[in-house]
Amino acid sequence: MIEIKLQHTPIDVNYHFQKILNPHHGGNNMFVGTIRDITGTIKTSAIEYYAYEEMAIKEMEKLAQEVEAKYNADVVVVHRLGMLDISDIAVFVGVSTPHRDESYQGSRYIIEELKKRVPIWKKEFDEDKVRWGGIRDDSNR
Repeated sequence: MIEIKLQHTPIDVNYHFQKILNPHHGGNNMFVGTIRDITGTIKTSAIEYYAYEEMAIKEMEKLAQEVEAKYNADVVVVHRLGMLDISDIAVFVGVSTPHRDESYQGSRYIIEELKKRVPIWKKEFDEDKVRWGGIRDDSNR
């Protein structure tokens, strides 16, 4: 079972976690990425996520299929788009496998590859400055 989703509404972790539960699996892992208020020395007040949605879904499906095939996994990946505040959930990755080690590995693989391969960009807001993926843009003051 694979479920991939991009959404503009808050992510319900319990709802999505229930979807990966499989009576034949003993390893159930979820990664929940939230918005933090500081990155290094940069104070963040909010983040806005954008995506090339059609391509993002296809790439997320490929990642999930890779994990499904390698670990006999059930996978749910949900990424939020739009404006998010501090502590909001930005991404949920749920992986269920027959054994726990594979669920850890599958979840880690998805979140690391998602950051590399999936066309989702973030605009970070910091006081009167804006950064695209950490690159400062003072033109928006």
